[in-house]
Amino acid sequence: MPTMQTFTRHDLASLFRSFAARMFDERARLGMLDGEIGDADHGVAMVGGFEAAAKSLVETDDGSQTLGEGFSLAANALLNAVGATTGPLYASALLRVGALFGDVREVPFERLPEIIIAMCEGIEKRGHGKPGDKTMIDAWSPASHAVRLGLEQGMGTLDILKHAARKADEGATATRAMMAARGRAARLGPRSIGHLDPGAVSAAALIDALATWAEFAASKDIS
Repeated sequence: MPTMQTFTRHDLASLFRSFAARMFDERARLGMLDGEIGDADHGVAMVGGFEAAAKSLVETDDGSQTLGEGFSLAANALLNAVGATTGPLYASALLRVGALFGDVREVPFERLPEIIIAMCEGIEKRGHGKPGDKTMIDAWSPASHAVRLGLEQGMGTLDILKHAARKADEGATATRAMMAARGRAARLGPRSIGHLDPGAVSAAALIDALATWAEFAASKDIS
């Protein structure tokens, strides 16, 4: 089976098309979950944000941009499309990845899991949240820890991403038993218990989309 050797600016556009498609597929479920504890707009917001980011990357995919510039472009497009809390959090996350990869047009494929760590760090720094608050961090944090552990143990890139996706899903599922400490749901107090956090669910879906995209990219050697 051929393997993908690098992750390029062109691949970044492809990845964001996959993110946007996954959010589109999840939009009804995310809206329903958000309607239970919020204002039911999370699905629409995530679709709009990632479609805007994908569009900006595809339209500027002329081979001249670095990965850092690409992630910054995606961050700005998403921020302009999504208000409230979600937009700034994901914009900060993407800017963090852009700073990580910097002024290069491609990086080794093996660095792909670092995207999860950087995004988690960006979200934590901007939102000051922590695991147990019933937010997207409850998915991003266990996924980030899974990546760090996988890298330490020398696991393969695809195995690391799949493991991170499983941990993110477990983290999102665990929010059902939590009482919200941040965001709109926090105003519900104990009534937020028994509901999944839509931000954590969408985060788990994004991480799973990354793992799925990477597996397809590696098998097709689309780089």
